[in-house]
Amino acid sequence: MAAENNLDLLQTQIAIKFIKDSFERNLAEELHLTRVSAPLMVLSGSGLNDDLNGYERPVSFDVPAIGRKAEIVHSLAKWKRLALKEYGLSRFKGIYTDMNAIRRDEQLDNIHSIYVDQWDWEKVINDEDRTIPFLEGTVEMILKALVRTQKSVIDNYPFLNPVIGEKVFFITSQNLLDLYPDLSSKEREDAICEKYGTVFIEQIGGRLSDGKPHDSRAPDYDDWQLNGDLLVWYQPLNKSVEISSMGIRVNAESLKRQLETADCLERLNYPFHRALVNDELPLTMGGGIGQSRLCLLMLNKVHIGEVQSSLWPESIIEQCRAEGIELL
Repeated sequence: MAAENNLDLLQTQIAIKFIKDSFERNLAEELHLTRVSAPLMVLSGSGLNDDLNGYERPVSFDVPAIGRKAEIVHSLAKWKRLALKEYGLSRFKGIYTDMNAIRRDEQLDNIHSIYVDQWDWEKVINDEDRTIPFLEGTVEMILKALVRTQKSVIDNYPFLNPVIGEKVFFITSQNLLDLYPDLSSKEREDAICEKYGTVFIEQIGGRLSDGKPHDSRAPDYDDWQLNGDLLVWYQPLNKSVEISSMGIRVNAESLKRQLETADCLERLNYPFHRALVNDELPLTMGGGIGQSRLCLLMLNKVHIGEVQSSLWPESIIEQCRAEGIELL
């Protein structure tokens, strides 16, 4: 898995900061976002934490000073929606923040770490914006920010190869299954990305014609009919890499429907969910964009440990050492 790279450890750190500074500026300009501070933890039982695929356990701990239990966030999908209400932002205005998380149950490999860093963003929309064309238009704006950042990086480091294409291919998860019925969902992602380069797979979470979802999604933030993942083909690893998961968020109707499908209607008792059902929260869309993954791609690295400091089993450390891969 080793790849030629002319950046040493210190140069890599400098390049990481350049990428992060450049991209968040470009993203904010494209989507009309304001940077805000965000929590590292939320109270257990608040319903605010992201359940991701439904099996990941949050890192939790007691807080004696307040007599409650807290947990490290998995993402800020629900918190951002509450924040937009508090900030009183109008249509098409939004926020972004640096989200740091610990996902203890992550399976570790070249692109997965227990430490997660991403730009979490959210913006206010109206009911008429809850459409696939609006979703796709937002994806294209994010792609513009990515491509501009990539150009700046290559201007600074001409020996690097571009990875993110200027055009994105859109396909629904059902159409992707129809196209590759004999492949697993991950194999389908690899096949479509190898063919088109930069791909946005839509409508993730609901069951497809084979009785399974393309991928699992918590039922209480994205509307499964109005969401998707942005992926790129990455030749150094010979596979697709997801950069972003995003979507138009549930309204009261789709929240109830998806909670029923997922057999977790009890969540309607949480304060966040009650507020949503009672139309006390704005309609929004949002997502997360992986910081370390973006740096890995743009710096042509082959292991996410080259662009972030995390914990790794001895087997991975030894393999990287044998292949000349320097972990931070």
